[in-house]
Amino acid sequence: MLPKALRRAVEDALAESGEGPLEIRSAHALGGGSIHRAVRLDTSRGPLFLKWNRGMAAAGFGCEARSLERLRDAAESPGLLRIPRVLGWYDADDDPDGDATGWLALEYLPLSSPGPRYGRSLGRGLAALHREVQDQPGWPEDNLIGPLPQANPPELSWPDFWRDARLEPQLRRARDAGYFTGAAGRTLDDALDAVERVLEPVTGSSGEPASLLHGDLWGGNVHPGPDGRPVLVDPASYHGHREVDLAMSELFGGFPPDFLPAYREAWPLRQGYQKVRRALYQLYYLLVHVNLFGGGYVGSSLEAARRVAAWT
Repeated sequence: MLPKALRRAVEDALAESGEGPLEIRSAHALGGGSIHRAVRLDTSRGPLFLKWNRGMAAAGFGCEARSLERLRDAAESPGLLRIPRVLGWYDADDDPDGDATGWLALEYLPLSSPGPRYGRSLGRGLAALHREVQDQPGWPEDNLIGPLPQANPPELSWPDFWRDARLEPQLRRARDAGYFTGAAGRTLDDALDAVERVLEPVTGSSGEPASLLHGDLWGGNVHPGPDGRPVLVDPASYHGHREVDLAMSELFGGFPPDFLPAYREAWPLRQGYQKVRRALYQLYYLLVHVNLFGGGYVGSSLEAARRVAAWT
């Protein structure tokens, strides 16, 4: 289950972390992931979480580790959310043969029963996380959304960032695969042309600063941890408009009913989120799903694009 070379690499790397020797005693497969293999490791230091992959799919563990560390620092106060501690990682994206094994080792925070205020803690904790802000969107490095590249260029306005660094690259990839031709393509183009006017209320001198985002906040990346608090995993972080995380949380469902009310109570939303900005932000994730899983997401992408393009 756990390759011998990977076992040695993890043991050696974690032994050098300053906490002393580490022995992996057993590994137990974990489900739920669609990209990497994942296990619970029973070790001389207690249980750890490990995921790994080979070749091109082994790139990006360092980006994820740095995102987790940033989120963990931001979530430390008021302590409503838990982010697993990064124990070690290895990126294989620079391997000249393209077949090395990359990995990420984390604190093990297994799925448990939610606490009595789980949904409210998630909503208020996310609002507190979003309070870490900067003047412009972006991130110190490019990263990944799932296995796909996600650029984070500096010095763009939020509308330009969302159009040029989020929507356009995914639409280009989808078109290269044969999607969104003819009238469907014109609908997507109209949506891109509408980005600036749709986002005008939340940008400029009267707008909001760029919040620290999880970046991939669907139900599979949130779970109650051992103490009942919400645990956030698998981020694709950057600084951007806070409603992006909320829009993704509503795209596929699975969040507690008191999550959004608690968020709105902690930090109310500006007018227009439900009418149009939610669709604009969800369009990015729908295009990602077209590129990952095919035509089953074309219809919902077009529906979101029409809503955006029709906004006046």
